[in-house]
Amino acid sequence: MSFEIDLTLRRGERTIACRLSAPAGITALVGASGVGKSSVLEAIAGLLRPEAGRIAVGGEVLFDSAAGVNLAPEQRACGMVFQDLRLFPHRRVRDNLLYGHRLAPPERRFLSLDEAAAFLDIAPLLDRRPRTLSGGEAQRVAIGRALLAGPRFLLMDEPLTALDDARREAIIAVILRIRAELALPILLVSHDRGDVARLADTVVELRA
Repeated sequence: MSFEIDLTLRRGERTIACRLSAPAGITALVGASGVGKSSVLEAIAGLLRPEAGRIAVGGEVLFDSAAGVNLAPEQRACGMVFQDLRLFPHRRVRDNLLYGHRLAPPERRFLSLDEAAAFLDIAPLLDRRPRTLSGGEAQRVAIGRALLAGPRFLLMDEPLTALDDARREAIIAVILRIRAELALPILLVSHDRGDVARLADTVVELRA
């Protein structure tokens, strides 16, 4: 499943332009801080509307300014893992995981709660609150919530930021397992060239 992105965004006084074509696998979007990498992910997810351009994933057009196409976020079948994770603090891990699952159409669900918990090794965390989790545990829960939404592809914004070496290795292993065992295309943002070299099949640099 390929990513075909050609878009122009406005964020305040800045204009962000991104053009990439990437095959299935893991694609890393790299570039200096503030260049607009996260904004590109949000546009693909449908959370920001580009000024112009076209977004297609796996041949399905999600946005096309010329053709008047702009699918709503819930129609894009996208799993989004935000840099700040955005777990619901008042809900236990179990309910955070099930949030996306309940919203996903039944035909898109490819993992049950128990399967996702086993895949990510988070079954012992299900009754805990997000504030009690380590950074690596919270990251795995955020990934689990995205997977349980039945996505066709994943967008991951700095999934390895602020993790110590052991937790970073654990999340790298999770991302590689998603590629190998679930065959989900992944577009991730990273500023760490070492992580990108280990993870990415395709690297795209966004410049100011």
